[in-house]
Amino acid sequence: MSVGLSGLQARLQHAFSDPQLLLRAVTHRSFSSDHNERLEFLGDSVLNLAVAGLLYERLSSLPEGDLSRVRANLVKQDTLHRLAEGLELSEVLRLGEGEARSGGNKRPSILADALEALIGAVYLDAGYAAAEALVHRLFQAVEINPHMAATAKDPKTELQEWLQGRKMKLPTYRVVATLGAAHKQTFDVECVIPELGATERGIGGSRRAGEQAAAAAMLLALKTKVK
Repeated sequence: MSVGLSGLQARLQHAFSDPQLLLRAVTHRSFSSDHNERLEFLGDSVLNLAVAGLLYERLSSLPEGDLSRVRANLVKQDTLHRLAEGLELSEVLRLGEGEARSGGNKRPSILADALEALIGAVYLDAGYAAAEALVHRLFQAVEINPHMAATAKDPKTELQEWLQGRKMKLPTYRVVATLGAAHKQTFDVECVIPELGATERGIGGSRRAGEQAAAAAMLLALKTKVK
C-alpha cells in the first residue's frame, strides 16, 4: 500500500482488513471501471443513519422536522467537502488524466462523494459500529446546535416536507442522462411524484446537485398549480 493511503488510514483511525476497499473508495470513475460510486451509494445511507443517531443524542429537545433539517445541513456537499479536505483526500484520489488536469482532486462534489465512499468502505470492512465511530470522529469538530434547524431548507427537504404535510408519498429521483466529457460531467435528473402525475427535471454538476435542481423545479410547479 502506498504511503499516501497508509497516511489516510491513520487519519481515519481505521486500518483496513481489506485494502482493496480503501483503494476502490478513492478511485473516481474517470480512472477505472472499478470505481467508488457503489461504495458512495452505501456510504450515503450509513452516513445519514449515523448522523441521525448523533443528533438524537445531542439535540434531545428538537422535534423530528427540525432534526431532519439539521441533518440535511450536516450531510450536504459543502460540509462533506470540508471534512474531506481535513482528511487530505485530494492527495490520494485516483483520477483519470483529463479529470486530474482539470483540477478534479479539488472539486467539492468529487471529494464529498469520495468521503461517502470511504464511509461505505469502512462499513463493509468492519461493520456498522466502526463506520458509525468514523462518522462521529469526523463530526467531532463540527459545531452542532439547535439553531442549525433555522437555516434555509434545501429544495429536496422542502419538497419532502411539502408532500408529507399533504400525506403524500416521497418523490423518486432518476438520472435521465449524463452529459459532457468524463472530466466535466453534468447530470440530468428527473423528479417524479406519481400521485400527482408530476414530473420535473433539473441539471447539476453532480448527481446531488441535479436532484436539488429537479426538486426546486418541482416545488415551483407545485406551488403554482396546487394550493
